[in-house]
Amino acid sequence: MKQDLLSFAMFSPDQLMGYLELAQEVKNQPQRYCQALAGKSVVGLFEKPSLRTRVSFDVGINKLGGHFVYLDSQNDKLGARESLKDMGANLSRWCDAIVARVFSHQTLIELADASSVPVINALCDTYHPCQALADYLTIKETLGDVRNAKIAYIGDGNNVTHSLLLAGALLGADVRVITPKGHDVNQTVFQLAAGLAAQHGGKVSQSHDIALATGCDVIYTDTWISMGAGSRYEDIAPIFMPYQVNETLMQNSGAQFVMHCQPAHREQEITSAVMDGKGSLLLDQAENRMHAQNAILINLLG
Repeated sequence: MKQDLLSFAMFSPDQLMGYLELAQEVKNQPQRYCQALAGKSVVGLFEKPSLRTRVSFDVGINKLGGHFVYLDSQNDKLGARESLKDMGANLSRWCDAIVARVFSHQTLIELADASSVPVINALCDTYHPCQALADYLTIKETLGDVRNAKIAYIGDGNNVTHSLLLAGALLGADVRVITPKGHDVNQTVFQLAAGLAAQHGGKVSQSHDIALATGCDVIYTDTWISMGAGSRYEDIAPIFMPYQVNETLMQNSGAQFVMHCQPAHREQEITSAVMDGKGSLLLDQAENRMHAQNAILINLLG
């Protein structure tokens, strides 16, 4: 029976930790997996522009001996030219998995329902599981363990935040979300994460007060304007500037490390001094996208 990866909501802690451990093994011993996807073809459907996602999937699949086919949506949303049901059914006859980077989570649900091969969420409006897996791989490498790692996400509550919360709750991390008023995370997702944390030893919290970051190991931020959101920087800068990740915030929080999923807007949500500083994990995160995604593909394609 085929398995999809649309979010971590239905994962167990052991399953998610297994993905992390495999990603680390694929990274450290690439020669063992150089034919893991031999004879396999993976289609990438992209509604949104991409640097890290597209290249890390393409190169990563090649390193596993597989073949990646990139399809953009030709300036239309998926399903505009041809129904998602027909797309999923047709692609399933040719390829072994579908990677989709889309605007709406509903698009992924419809595509997965129509497809007989695994569908992987490479980003949607609600979740970004590939990024979160790469992030926790980076944290595991940096801190030695994920359990009890203290992570403060500061900025706009978005798809990245949701996946950090869910994965952190399952892995036993302490995830603190700090947002301006009116830019909170989806509360249904937060309550789901809180329930998972209570079951599995994690901890999640949320606040509008930057002081919640005090005592954290890692500060994490993301762009203040999500791709396609339509907001103007001039309109939101007064709201978000107190949440900028800069040297003062890092010193006051006591955090040693900073993370950002990129693309980053220097001197907006994060300063260059922090982004390029000795505690920056941004490039480790970017590299680990490939290893995390390769672990996902190996798991789903057997």
